[in-house]
Amino acid sequence: MKFLAIASLLPAVAHGFAFVPSSNVARSSTSLDASVVYYSTSTGNTETVGQYIADAASVSLEEIGDASEDEVKSYDSLIVGAPTWHTGADEQRSGTSWDDFLYDTLPNIDLDGKKVAVFGMGDQQGYGDNYCDAAGELYDLFSAKGCQMFGLTPTDGYEHSDSKAERDGKFVGLMLDEDNQYDLSEDRCKAWVAQLKEEGFF
Repeated sequence: MKFLAIASLLPAVAHGFAFVPSSNVARSSTSLDASVVYYSTSTGNTETVGQYIADAASVSLEEIGDASEDEVKSYDSLIVGAPTWHTGADEQRSGTSWDDFLYDTLPNIDLDGKKVAVFGMGDQQGYGDNYCDAAGELYDLFSAKGCQMFGLTPTDGYEHSDSKAERDGKFVGLMLDEDNQYDLSEDRCKAWVAQLKEEGFF
């Protein structure tokens, strides 16, 4: 009889132990796992910086060329970043997988109300007249889809002459230069993620 009594208690005990992790899961629902960093790159610089941001935010880093429409829609917030290769172009400025995504895929996805933050890569000395232009393209096209845009930053500390990524005296997101200011990139990424948290992005 003692054995039967103990056995009858096991489901309740097991249920009690199972309940503890589930409450922990509920408490951790405010973690940043509902966000993602999407990038594409030609030389690897955008991936390097994207990893800085992903590490600071504790989220995954994914190549936009590998993302499905459903995957993009599934996240609560998107951090998107691109380099600029087609300087001076009105569209398809990055020369990466973003060009196809922005004009062939994005128009078909309902992202109304989605939280989006943009980062861009550029070369202030080599292409100071077109610094991070592709970031401006990301900002404009995601904004046009009804996304809530976060993470605008001051232009202080940069040495470019012109950029399509500026709006009303601010950058549309975080701009980085792995060619000339690589030593500032990681700290800039950490500060930007902290700013996004304060803005309620995550």
